[in-house]
Amino acid sequence: MSNAIYRGRFAPSPTGLLHAGSLSTAVGSYLEARSRGGEWLLRMEDLDPPREVPGAADDILRTLEAFGFEWDGEVAYQSRRHGLYRAALERLAASGQAYACCCTRKEIAAHARRGLDGYVYPGTCRRGCPDGREGRAWRLAVAEGDAVVDDRLQGAYRQDLARDIGDFVLLRADGFWAYQLAVVVDDAEQGVTDIVRGADLLVSTPRQLAVYDALGLPAPGYCHLPVLTNAAGEKLSKQTLAPAISTRDAARQLRAALELLGHVPPADCESLDDLWRWAAANWLLSRVPAGPLQLPHS
Repeated sequence: MSNAIYRGRFAPSPTGLLHAGSLSTAVGSYLEARSRGGEWLLRMEDLDPPREVPGAADDILRTLEAFGFEWDGEVAYQSRRHGLYRAALERLAASGQAYACCCTRKEIAAHARRGLDGYVYPGTCRRGCPDGREGRAWRLAVAEGDAVVDDRLQGAYRQDLARDIGDFVLLRADGFWAYQLAVVVDDAEQGVTDIVRGADLLVSTPRQLAVYDALGLPAPGYCHLPVLTNAAGEKLSKQTLAPAISTRDAARQLRAALELLGHVPPADCESLDDLWRWAAANWLLSRVPAGPLQLPHS
């Protein structure tokens, strides 16, 4: 793989099939990478087997191919990268930045207040687990003060991790790796320079910046694309029963994704090839609305 100045990626989770929201994110991520002469990697974030849908990973790959996406290199699978996550956690533990936590969800809920993304962990185990109890999860000790994300589309986003989130999980009590650790380790190991993804993940970005900092790794640039919502204002997702996209009318759906991202192809662009050629020649991030955007009725 060449040493491109820009290296982006798309990292779907096989907890469901691709829907209109994930398609628009893939389109924006892909076009931003190609417009800047960069590479576009594909990574399957398959670290949560209990939530995964059988066959979804293969279906996602077939769907992306049918829509005309072309990725660089081989597809990476998080389920095959446990050694990297373990090594990173050991580094953080050895430096005193990560610690074992014995608290159950019920115990945390009884003593913690609500924050931006669930309960704010009160730091119960920062100085060690109580006598007679062993750690169930591993957490990163966070510092006080604002973290600032300079997002290329959403602007400056501020968050005080200690106040708004608390020491967050790196390795879950059930033995599965937390997203916040795995995504940083993967992006750093794969040389990702720029992350273009949905704005629903902006709230988690300061946590990832904290992991980059704790591991002494350079952080990538960020761009969070508008979230697509249904008529009820809910983010399109498996939980809100967002319908899977179909490869039978890929050109129409690609056109719809481009229009949602502020790029309206001319009427004579009818095929996938025509749409991709037009999009590659006309893509400008400045045309993309910050969102959120409501998906129009078919």
